[in-house]
Amino acid sequence: MWRKTAWTFAILTVAATPAFAQGVTVVVPPPPVIRFEQPPPVVEVNPGVQVVEDQEEEVFVVDGWYWTRRGDHWFRARDHRGGWVVAEPRAVPVTLVKMPRGKYKHWKRNKAVVVTDDGRVVKVKKEKKGKKWK
Repeated sequence: MWRKTAWTFAILTVAATPAFAQGVTVVVPPPPVIRFEQPPPVVEVNPGVQVVEDQEEEVFVVDGWYWTRRGDHWFRARDHRGGWVVAEPRAVPVTLVKMPRGKYKHWKRNKAVVVTDDGRVVKVKKEKKGKKWK
């Protein structure tokens, strides 16, 4: 009886001990080396979302933070001079997550766009100049 109780206790002790999971490695790309000596010119592309004008990489400005993505990871910096850190997924503004990847590369101010009431960015067709009728 004593042996049966001891084995039961040993089995319950082992079962109650937390199992150690195998290590999970998350590969995060290195932080970007994006740096501006002065605050860069920005263009508002959605309400509350600005993009740094004419850049190779998309750099957004939302609520005073600079944001850029590398692969599936977002990085943010509080200052235009850099200091990029990886951002937790829950910290990334939803409006940025929904932005189509690459749409705002080399974005220029002279593009004729309008932000609609529901937050969409729509290209404005330029009126054709033709003969005026009297």
